[in-house]
Amino acid sequence: MAKQLMIYDQVVPISAQRHLDMSVETGIPYDFAREIRAVPLVAEEIPAAAREYTVVFATSSAAGDVTPFAILGVKENENLYVSKDGEWTAKYIPAFVRRYPFVFASTDDPTKFTLCIDESWQGCNREGRGERLFDEKGEKSPFLDRLLTFNQEYQKSSMRTNVYCKKLKELELLDAKEARLTLAAGEELKLTGFMVVNREKMNSLPPDSLSEMAKNGMLELTYAHLLSMGNLGLVAGRIAERNAAEAGASAS
Repeated sequence: MAKQLMIYDQVVPISAQRHLDMSVETGIPYDFAREIRAVPLVAEEIPAAAREYTVVFATSSAAGDVTPFAILGVKENENLYVSKDGEWTAKYIPAFVRRYPFVFASTDDPTKFTLCIDESWQGCNREGRGERLFDEKGEKSPFLDRLLTFNQEYQKSSMRTNVYCKKLKELELLDAKEARLTLAAGEELKLTGFMVVNREKMNSLPPDSLSEMAKNGMLELTYAHLLSMGNLGLVAGRIAERNAAEAGASAS
């Protein structure tokens, strides 16, 4: 079955009828994210993510919607931030990854969402390992309540992120870019399909537009994004480290 939303396989709405005896085991390795080379961010995450990742923008829908992404790798199906043992090797873990195996799905009412779970995930079980979703009476457990709150906040943040990205498009600040990474061994890799804010265009905005972006926090987010572009060198370093480790394993 083709994955939904990049990392989800078998998404179903959570209900007491279906999941009364289901538990979710925490602390499971991040193998589910091993094959994603970019992960969507919400706007509030950009300053924290910009310290360790390259933050770019990319088209995320047929309607031309734009979303911020953290670059995790260059080659297809390669996440440089998940180790061989399934550990996440950066201090900040994007919320899109942290919320798995849960996700909100839209309903017929665009203002309402249903909390769903990827039942195919190895941490989902009916043997009592980890945290229960419901108690014996069918009431939501404190664990499920916390997850519901987290996903509600994530959804609100996603809506604010859409406003931010629409403003960048409205002001025509986004330019299509590509990056070339040259490894120590001389191998050259190319990364395409992303957009970056044009600093000169932004600095040339009318004072009222710059003032508005400063007041609503969009200017801070944009500068964090621009500063993060310097992290592309860190991506090249991770590729070199992984290549060296694989070469060492093959030799031994």
